[in-house]
Amino acid sequence: MKRYTTLLLIGLMVVSFACQNDELAEKKNQLDKYQKEYSELRVKIEELSKEIAIQDPEFAREQRKAVLITTTKPDVGNFAHYVEVTGSVLSKKNVNISAEVTGRIQEVKAVEGMRVKRGQELAIVDAESIQRNMDEIKSQLDLANTVFEKQQRLWEQEIGTEIQYLEAKNRKENLEKNLASMETQLDRTVIRAPFDGTVEEVMIRLGELVQPGSPMVNFVGESDLYVEADVSERYVGVVSQGDSVEVVFPSLNERFKTKVTAVGAVINPNNRTFKVEVFLPRVDKVKPNMISTLRIKDYEQEDAVMVSNNLILQDNQGDYVFVVENENSVKRYVKRGMTQRDNTEILEGLDGTEVLVDRGFREVGNNFRVKIAE
Repeated sequence: MKRYTTLLLIGLMVVSFACQNDELAEKKNQLDKYQKEYSELRVKIEELSKEIAIQDPEFAREQRKAVLITTTKPDVGNFAHYVEVTGSVLSKKNVNISAEVTGRIQEVKAVEGMRVKRGQELAIVDAESIQRNMDEIKSQLDLANTVFEKQQRLWEQEIGTEIQYLEAKNRKENLEKNLASMETQLDRTVIRAPFDGTVEEVMIRLGELVQPGSPMVNFVGESDLYVEADVSERYVGVVSQGDSVEVVFPSLNERFKTKVTAVGAVINPNNRTFKVEVFLPRVDKVKPNMISTLRIKDYEQEDAVMVSNNLILQDNQGDYVFVVENENSVKRYVKRGMTQRDNTEILEGLDGTEVLVDRGFREVGNNFRVKIAE
């Protein structure tokens, strides 16, 4: 009896499985039929839509899918344009200190990069020969003073001749002048800083023989710094003395405003530029030969309409932007002015109240339906 029951259950399961397979196969066939009908119908819809769009452009615009965009508005405010050039910091007190007497270097106190005060010793030249000459002149001067004093007393007593008195006086005065000259030469054997500054280069070595005029130390003063830059000749007449300038030091992350102090009158034929000199106020961290950027203002307009550069497109009729009107993107032709970094001044075509297509501006066209993303 149990065996019979088991066989019956197995038979029922086989019949049920076969029925399920038949039902699944029927559903698959039905799906294939629908998909084929859908494909044929979609092709017919597209062909018919194209035919209608050719005859009715308004229908084509309404059927077009709305493009998802974001919007922005033009900026209205002060617009300034700057000429940006690279300049170098220089000093009006950049000098080579030279030897003034002949002799060997006895001591070198200057070290490259050392900051010194005015009058501080930089080097010493051997003064032995000068000192010997001074000792000899002093000895001669002592004798000359004695002779002159005696001759003067005699002359006051009307003893002796006037010529003897004058010769003694002249010899004494000449020796005094020679001694003063030797003292000046002795003082010049000590090389001193002419002003506060920094030692850039030491061009002498211990024991080296120097002559008058031999360069010894390159010395740069800490005051009277200025920035010099080469400006393209296209800005001749635009950049003038007294113009406002913003000086930027990228390495120091500092900037400040100053003025143009001098404008070159000659064009360099090699690079077609002229020199511009800008006053530099005292800044502790600024060093000669440091690189800076000069931003010279050459144009300014109040209440200007400004648009981001990337929103301005161009075709064969000119420059344009897309403006949102009645949920559509509308091509608006504009007249652009000057560009400063990321913004361009719009001279005509916008008044600043418009809503512009921002993200998605390359996906839209004239009279495209748009949807503004929230």
